Amino acid sequence: MRMMNSKVIVRSMSLLVLVIFLCGTVLEVSAQRRRRPVRRAPVRRVVIPTYTVPADTLIRVRLNQQLSSRTARVGDRFSANVTEPVHAGAGVEVITVGSKVWGRVTSIRQAGRRTPGQILVAFNQVELPNGRRYTINGSLSSLQADDVNSDNEGSVTGRGNRKRDAVFIGGGAATGAIIGAIAGGGKGAGIGAIIGGALGTGARVYEKEQDAEVKSGTEFGVILNRSVTLPAAR
Repeated sequence: MRMMNSKVIVRSMSLLVLVIFLCGTVLEVSAQRRRRPVRRAPVRRVVIPTYTVPADTLIRVRLNQQLSSRTARVGDRFSANVTEPVHAGAGVEVITVGSKVWGRVTSIRQAGRRTPGQILVAFNQVELPNGRRYTINGSLSSLQADDVNSDNEGSVTGRGNRKRDAVFIGGGAATGAIIGAIAGGGKGAGIGAIIGGALGTGARVYEKEQDAEVKSGTEFGVILNRSVTLPAAR
């Protein structure tokens, strides 16, 4: 009887060991299956073509808020709406009408005795209608026909380097503001040739204080000092 019980116990133990072994094998195989990396489909990146707008391209804009040499401060930001589309090489439109060009005031001189008020500005950003913004390096420019040149692909460029020194200066009440060039290119220099507005050209001595008052809606140009790369307009 004891021998039979011993055999039963031995068989039971052997069966238990076999069950434990089989369970361990199944768990190991299951774990290996779980650890297998999941194969994912390759992600296809969409490459959006871009086009270069060359330096000296002129952007025609209309001011959105008033600027005054009496109240403006260095660092003040302002914007102007683009009034004509801008094209890159091959005639591709990259800046649509309604886009914004953002600028800031870089220097102010209030009107004094025999010296008109003066506002220097720079332009550093263009905002497309979809909200995307791109960095630019632009300067104030006249829109007179003698100062710009258009080609058959819709590109407009400025003529000469004097646009780089253009500023808003106080002038006739009828024009609100005149775009002038700083003589010699220095910030402290006097106003030399007047290249915009109804007063014509030539040097002028102001006999009374006249602040530079640039009204909202004033149209002027922004000339690119450096090329900029943009996607095609949609």
